[in-house]
Amino acid sequence: MRLLQILTYYRPHISGLTIYVERLARGLIRAGHKVTVLTSQYDRQLPLREIQDGVQIVRVPVAFRLSKGVIMPAFGNTARHLLRNHDIVHMHLPQFDGAGLAINARLFGKPSVLTYHCDIQLPPGLLNAITHPAIHGANHVAAKLANGVVAYTNDYAVHSPFLSSYLHKLHVIPPPVEIERPCDECIADFARKWDIKTRPVIGMVARLATEKGVEILAEALQLIRQSMPDARVLFAGPYKNVLGEEQYARRLQPVFERLGPNWTFTGSLQGQELASFYANSDVTVLPSLNSTESFGLVQVESMLCGTPSICSNLPGVRVPVQTTGMGLIAPIGDAHGLAQTIMQVIRDRAAFVRPRDEISRAYSTEKSVGEYETLYAKLIRSA
Repeated sequence: MRLLQILTYYRPHISGLTIYVERLARGLIRAGHKVTVLTSQYDRQLPLREIQDGVQIVRVPVAFRLSKGVIMPAFGNTARHLLRNHDIVHMHLPQFDGAGLAINARLFGKPSVLTYHCDIQLPPGLLNAITHPAIHGANHVAAKLANGVVAYTNDYAVHSPFLSSYLHKLHVIPPPVEIERPCDECIADFARKWDIKTRPVIGMVARLATEKGVEILAEALQLIRQSMPDARVLFAGPYKNVLGEEQYARRLQPVFERLGPNWTFTGSLQGQELASFYANSDVTVLPSLNSTESFGLVQVESMLCGTPSICSNLPGVRVPVQTTGMGLIAPIGDAHGLAQTIMQVIRDRAAFVRPRDEISRAYSTEKSVGEYETLYAKLIRSA
């Protein structure tokens, strides 16, 4: 099959959505399909066209930005040109261009499917007050015209004001999750590099972004240290100049300074470094605050490396813990509740650990790719 994947941001931008599409695209290539990714040239230093791991990436120049969105005048023409040479269009929402893509897919007689990754919640302001309903309306047009709609979990779908309108065409496909098996030598090297001599180590993998609830974990850490004075947080992921989050980072900087060596930023990690990060953590935490988080791939990555995970009690986000039993669910935005939950897992950690094979049977890139292949083939046959 010739598959056209479309999303606003793609690698090297880091987010759960970009990682999802990258893993899916690479998995589909390994399965023998042709994959093109159409996305924005959000950074002018990025090439307009390149091939990575067999995936053809086509980037469209950005004229200007609206909040976290981008305006690309040439996007429509580029999409129409690519549509002719592909069997199916796979849109990754939310994105402002979704409506135009779905309309053009219909005009060209191409089946389309969309994966709805999460709701959007923009910061207060006049511009965002205009932008938000425009994106929301475009997403609804795309969903109404698409032949199929995909969600990560049924839990998120039935609680989402957006997805719950399209349950009649909904397909639940678990997200692609993959992480190297951590090696003993790499785990030891990582511990030396980050001076891990005391316990417990609380890990968090995310962008430094408003919806992630980083301040809740920071407050919880201060409470935990009353009982566990050596407790520290290792935070892996982008934390400098995160797009649209500069003000949030400035607001939290005094908090991090007060925590001193008990809060460490490692920056973005990949491969064995990321696996070793998880293996060196006693527990990982995803204290997200709202429905812009729909799952949390990092939870499953942590579990695959043998480390329990704690998440907020949000639809979709709580599913990995509910599915595997490898962690606990904490109240949303409650630092005291989060602290108590973290300490409970740390004190009885062995009770929450499950075999890697048990986790990978529920979540893997191969499982996701196989289910998407079945859906693509079905939609192409019925087009």
